[in-house]
Amino acid sequence: MTTALPRTGTALTIRGLRRSFGSAVALDGLDLEVAPGELLALLGPSGCGKTTALRVLAGFERPDAGEVLLDGEDIVPVPANRRDTGMVFQSYSLFPHLSAADNVAFGMRMRKVAAPQRRARAAELLELVGLPEHGDRFPHQLSGGQQQRVALARALALQPRLLLLDEPLSALDAKVRVQLREEIRRLQLELGITTVFVTHDQEEALSMADKVAVMRGGRLEQCAAPAELYDRPATAFVASFIGTMNRVPGRITSEGLAEVLGVPLPVDGPATGSLFLLRPEALEVTDGGPDTVTGSSFQGASTRLTVRLADGTEIKADLPSHAAGSFGAGARVTVRPQPRPVLAAGEAA
Repeated sequence: MTTALPRTGTALTIRGLRRSFGSAVALDGLDLEVAPGELLALLGPSGCGKTTALRVLAGFERPDAGEVLLDGEDIVPVPANRRDTGMVFQSYSLFPHLSAADNVAFGMRMRKVAAPQRRARAAELLELVGLPEHGDRFPHQLSGGQQQRVALARALALQPRLLLLDEPLSALDAKVRVQLREEIRRLQLELGITTVFVTHDQEEALSMADKVAVMRGGRLEQCAAPAELYDRPATAFVASFIGTMNRVPGRITSEGLAEVLGVPLPVDGPATGSLFLLRPEALEVTDGGPDTVTGSSFQGASTRLTVRLADGTEIKADLPSHAAGSFGAGARVTVRPQPRPVLAAGEAA
């Protein structure tokens, strides 16, 4: 590996990005900041605008309004082929008639890089992605994971200032997906390249990204480090979208606390409504009481109990597996929240 591969990351700023398709609003004033060398994941439900945002960054869509700044330069007017960005697609998009090495070298050939340099660079990148012996193979001779590694090498061949990944792992099986996301993260850190990654998979986003931007309806709900998103969601939507969340009835006391399952708790955000959000791991389960265990799911170190409360509400509670063995279906228990702040989710139906 040469010392020429790593490069200083590029700062990315998105300001007031808007894009509509007829009456459908895909992006509604999106603002984002990505520091040099960061990996940002765009996460959200289908139709939230994350793929449109990536296509605007790549130059495949032109926004109706807003700016996309790379190190302070607005690239919105710049054609896609001159933006100095690398794109990895969900479908790999390799040329079937070209070998792996020629696929990697394709962009360099279009830029009139000399053949010896192209070959050397392609070999270097195939080694970087763990395929040093696969340069002469054609796409149909490669597994899905190997094809995606070739696509990644091709995107890196021209040392782009910005790497864009459009759900690149969704077509792979679970084991290969985990291996490749670790490999992508390793390479991204090693090269120091600023990266925007679109995914619908929460686990991918939380495990790979420096920051995760949760989107809904073309707007940004919250952008933060994974741990902050999980532990301190800014909105009820983020709290419910990231991980598993229980909606538990309660009330606001005169002191402004949330009384949930008989326990007064501080409230994050506005203290309003009669539904409150609790993570399964924030609940304690003790033997005997008004609540009933209706099922359990072994998850290794922890076991998730499904419990029907006395009022009929069904919730999930995570316990260490060694402590959950006595709580079989039909067991009578008492569920209480740990003394953590809760987020109000609105009014009960």
